[in-house]
Amino acid sequence: MPHILIVEDEAAIADTLIFALQSEGFTTTWLSLAEQALAEQQRNPADLLILDVGLPDISGFEACKRLRRFSEVPVIFLTARSEEIDRVVGLEIGADDYVVKPFSPREVAARVKAILKRMAPREAPAESPASGPFQIDSERVQIHYHGQLLSLTRHEFRLLQSLLAQPERVFSREQLLDGLGVAADVGYERTIDSHIKSLRAKLRQVAAAAEPIQTHRGLGYSYSPRHA
Repeated sequence: MPHILIVEDEAAIADTLIFALQSEGFTTTWLSLAEQALAEQQRNPADLLILDVGLPDISGFEACKRLRRFSEVPVIFLTARSEEIDRVVGLEIGADDYVVKPFSPREVAARVKAILKRMAPREAPAESPASGPFQIDSERVQIHYHGQLLSLTRHEFRLLQSLLAQPERVFSREQLLDGLGVAADVGYERTIDSHIKSLRAKLRQVAAAAEPIQTHRGLGYSYSPRHA
């Protein structure tokens, strides 16, 4: 069964999460410090992290930034702060969901199951077809552009993969969020804009004049082979 790493300094909260997750068949590890969790994730990678924002050593946001330097493991933030800006920042630095305290441990367990289900490998042809100047290798989670391997995060790979799969189709931000595996009820569609900006910067490093990702104001984004 999937292994969940809980990073929470309040023992009572950690205990309720451990009970709820183990009741669903997950195995768990509990740590109270972010630095310990980062080291543990490098030694024994978990399948998902539940990460408190307000930790004693460094913030959960900073921990997630460091985590993303070596891992694309799914992350759920726990926090006592409900301001929208905190949620947006959390999602933009690579979180998959954001839960505000107090919360239902069963709900968190359900969110864990939903994220892991969305993250499960999707069936793909043995050889993914090329899409114009793009070559997609789903098994290796790689995309080449004009023969050059792109250095993509997990979210960037899935976002670009979704666009390339249906050229000229205009995807709404909500549809692209769903393709990333971000919980539908999170509702922060503008995080897609941040990922698109990052993707465009990486594509321009390969082909400066090309604009394969087109913006449709008020609607969303599409992949245009004519501009690739």
